Amino acid sequence: MKDVRVLEIKQSVFADNDKQADQLRAELKEKGVFLLNLMSSPGSGKTTTLTRTIELLKDTFKIGVMEADIDSDVDAHTIAATGAKAIQLHTGGMCHLDAEMTRQGIEGLEVGDVELAILENVGNLVCPAEFDTGASKNAMILSVPEGHDKPLKYPLMFSICDVVLINKMDVMPYFDFDMEKCKEYIAMRNPNAKVIPICAKTGEGMEAWANWLKEQVQQWNK
Repeated sequence: MKDVRVLEIKQSVFADNDKQADQLRAELKEKGVFLLNLMSSPGSGKTTTLTRTIELLKDTFKIGVMEADIDSDVDAHTIAATGAKAIQLHTGGMCHLDAEMTRQGIEGLEVGDVELAILENVGNLVCPAEFDTGASKNAMILSVPEGHDKPLKYPLMFSICDVVLINKMDVMPYFDFDMEKCKEYIAMRNPNAKVIPICAKTGEGMEAWANWLKEQVQQWNK
């Protein structure tokens, strides 16, 4: 049988994306723009968490938000109502954003007057984790109803995040969610990840999260 040439497309694509991400990150740092990549599964409370975060930090930083979805502009309108600059990114069916797509979003957001830019990535625990967006820090939300075993099932997502927000603490009594096991599983994937229990609906833990983010932005701009 004749030998055929095998091309490792995936590795090539990721290597090229990583270079673009590093370049974008360096450019944003030079401009004094901190980019947060916020990821989670659909329904975990990303947009609600984001609106609460903006309320807590809007007097400290000029904030811009990129809402990424396969379709719809519902989330962008929700964010715009907070007074933050907001644009909607449609991915054309893609389940993630890569560095080049993020760059296009940054250009559309016009970050000349933005200090904290937030990318609300497509709702998905798999694809977004595979691509470096050029963000300064990666954050993810795990909601209580999803279960404490998700770090075991989606290791890459947890391994790349600097902080994990465990949302919907108000429904803990109604779900078989073991917080200590969840923290243990997260540490298995990423011992450096900070875990912050929150409830975006009631405001529980949101100040701790806002303070963490504030510190990261201030350190980035030193």
